Amino acid sequence: MLKVLSFILTIYSVAVFTSCSRSSSDEQGRISAIADKVWAFSQSHQDGFTLDIRTMTEPSEGIAVNYAATKNSHSRNQLDKVVSHSLQHEGYVGGWYHAGSHLYYFNSTRLFAENALGEAFKFGKENEQHTVFILSTSTDIPLDGKVAQIVERGNVIVGTTGDYRPLSFYETATGEYWGFGIEIAQEIAKRLGVKISFVKTSWPTLSADVLAEPQTFDFAIGGITITDARKETMLMSEGYLANGKTILCRASDAERFKSLEDLDKPEVRVMVNPGGLNEKFANENLTHATKIVHPKNEEIPSLVAQGKADVMITEITEAPYYVKTDSRLAAPLLNTPFTHGEIGVLMRKGQDDLLQFVNASIQQMKKDGTLRKLHEKYNLVYAW
Repeated sequence: MLKVLSFILTIYSVAVFTSCSRSSSDEQGRISAIADKVWAFSQSHQDGFTLDIRTMTEPSEGIAVNYAATKNSHSRNQLDKVVSHSLQHEGYVGGWYHAGSHLYYFNSTRLFAENALGEAFKFGKENEQHTVFILSTSTDIPLDGKVAQIVERGNVIVGTTGDYRPLSFYETATGEYWGFGIEIAQEIAKRLGVKISFVKTSWPTLSADVLAEPQTFDFAIGGITITDARKETMLMSEGYLANGKTILCRASDAERFKSLEDLDKPEVRVMVNPGGLNEKFANENLTHATKIVHPKNEEIPSLVAQGKADVMITEITEAPYYVKTDSRLAAPLLNTPFTHGEIGVLMRKGQDDLLQFVNASIQQMKKDGTLRKLHEKYNLVYAW
């Protein structure tokens, strides 16, 4: 009886071993088949990719962060290990071609929501990574840069003048800022996944405030024209609003001012705010006009309407607001501005990762329609 029982157990053990071996062999075959597909995919995606190996599709959104367990896995012979790890976790594989070594590198990857940078940074540090990758904007963000500092703080600090309707204005009654530029900043904060706070700056002190030590704010926004002079000492984003120099005058004088020459006369009183590009433009182009510098930009339209000055040098971004809200004013040269340029975000040098993030956010706002909707809300000309 014992011999019979022993024989039966032996047969059972052999059967179980054979079944497990077959199962293991089948699983390895499945892993290798998926790895072959990933390898084939990589040959036509040398710039890099993140692939859902369960469906062989590329996700278009998310923050991709690699696992340490598959670090330094390269070429086809190490791809099975990466695929196996991926199938046991989220099912994503990242890959790129390294031109220096002529090797393809692969990693098992985890995806986070795009407003979860904090979680992505934490996971990246735990897994010995140097960057995280935002899929929707194809942006690499370092774990030890300015963006990581802002995310860890949980708050982005923005400098703005608060005197430039409808781009940036501070309401003393409520203690709050509003405007087109303010909403751009809020959109950037949302994409960073942090809160936002505003710090008041001014046109005369703008550059000094950006460069101040210790740092006063992370970036400045609200009617700041992109210029070569600013880019020599600071960083400026790509444009999110088209602009150009124009004038505000009394509606009764609309036919009087049709050109720069009509302005550049001693009897014409031209009012500007100090320290910004409006004053610079007036000084360079209106050498004969009587120039008046007034410290508060937001008060100038009303002073022109009251007859305290004849003309305000302003931008095509600002002029329509005052024409719409004050029937005494006109902007006769609105469609033929003296200059053409763009408005962007200003920040100090050394924050290249933040500049990259801001630029990617602006590009995404152009792509998803957010920027156009904000232009329409504030009655601004959309130039993209």
